[in-house]
Amino acid sequence: MIFKLILALLASLILFSIFMFFLGRRNMEKQNIKRRIAYFSDYQTAHTPSVKKKALRDFIKDLFHRGGEMLEPFKRSNSLDMKMQQADWPLTGSEFQLILTFLGVICALSFFAYTLQIISIFLGFIFGALLGWAALNIRIQRRQAAFTKQLSDMLKMIADAMRAGFSFMQAMEHVAREMDAPASREVQKLMRETNLRVPLETALENMSHRVKSKDFDLVITAVLIQRQVGGNLSQILDSISNTINARLRMRREVKTLTAQGRMSGFILALLPIALAVFINVVNPSYLKPLLEEEIGHIAIGLAIFFEIIGFIVIKRIVNIDT
Repeated sequence: MIFKLILALLASLILFSIFMFFLGRRNMEKQNIKRRIAYFSDYQTAHTPSVKKKALRDFIKDLFHRGGEMLEPFKRSNSLDMKMQQADWPLTGSEFQLILTFLGVICALSFFAYTLQIISIFLGFIFGALLGWAALNIRIQRRQAAFTKQLSDMLKMIADAMRAGFSFMQAMEHVAREMDAPASREVQKLMRETNLRVPLETALENMSHRVKSKDFDLVITAVLIQRQVGGNLSQILDSISNTINARLRMRREVKTLTAQGRMSGFILALLPIALAVFINVVNPSYLKPLLEEEIGHIAIGLAIFFEIIGFIVIKRIVNIDT
């Protein structure tokens, strides 16, 4: 049975690859233009082809790129483009949708091969798609948190450069060269936009949408006001940097004080799962009514629902906005 599933999967992948090959031939000129523009703009620069890449990697990337062409007209894929920029992944929204589909299909086939039940295909597909979506959100959150930690040092560097006689844009170029990612990457994107004659105000707003930082919004407000009415921008940036440092210290203190509550939430969420696994190993027949009878399925569904509700409530309680 499993051997037949593997053969069916391979046949499906071959047919899908052939279909994508002929589909992509119609859009090659359009994609070449996009790749040229990507090098100079904040659009995903990793789409620029490299002669040193292996043939297999080129084939897989090109396959996903052509498959993503099918999903580009959909509004959802366009909204995912911003999330790809927030995560700094070399993908478009449509390509990420295609990856979610592949993850769902792989998990669905794996679940079905293990359980041999039709319902497992649906559950496996949802699990695979949610797994990819969770990875994206975790990546975005970590990257935004890393940017917030770097923001104070970035402002200090800009202020020092301006006191030394540099203009604001020259100070930003210095940040792009000297700082680590993600701050340097975001400033590089901003510089590319301004090189394409995008107004600085618009470029800063685009950067704000990518980093999603309330602290950076203060910086944008200060820069825009200074450009309109004048003033000592380096002194203003120093003041904002000190404010950000104070807020970071407060966040660390709050995180320390709420650590016990967050740990309790994770323990309460994982305890029923661990207990069910232990009981199933010690006495497999004990949980059979839950797995084989309809009332047992309802009980499991309700248990999962209330587990999720409880975890969300605990997380809301310990999540203090600073």
